[in-house]
Amino acid sequence: MLSPFETDLIVKLLISAMLGGLIGLERVVHKKPGGLRMHALVCMGSTLFTISSIYFNVATIAAGIVGGIGFLGAGTIFRADNRIHGLTTAAELWALAAIGIAIGIGFFTAAFVTTLVVLIIMGPMKMFEKEPKRGKKERY
Repeated sequence: MLSPFETDLIVKLLISAMLGGLIGLERVVHKKPGGLRMHALVCMGSTLFTISSIYFNVATIAAGIVGGIGFLGAGTIFRADNRIHGLTTAAELWALAAIGIAIGIGFFTAAFVTTLVVLIIMGPMKMFEKEPKRGKKERY
């Protein structure tokens, strides 16, 4: 039989994997970098770090998550054909870490609402973006 602590831990980790995977699935559908597994892992990892910081009184862990995600997000940004790619993925990873932190502290409503808003921003709201006109290629 699982203790209430263990049950709570499992529920939080499964919710974070599900919400992270849901956002990652959107990336897969749109053939963008960072897929289902990476998003599920980032969200679940943030949740576990947050739970650890709550129960083991290590307050700096949440701050470390933000820095670590910044580093991971920077790795998704690249320049090709005189355009910058990956900024949206980096921002999405940052939001995903926040979702994981929210789940870790038990703030489920915020996690679900944020997931819904991220999916709306990444999906239907994309139609409001205008593709920049491509001019002459500059050489550097």
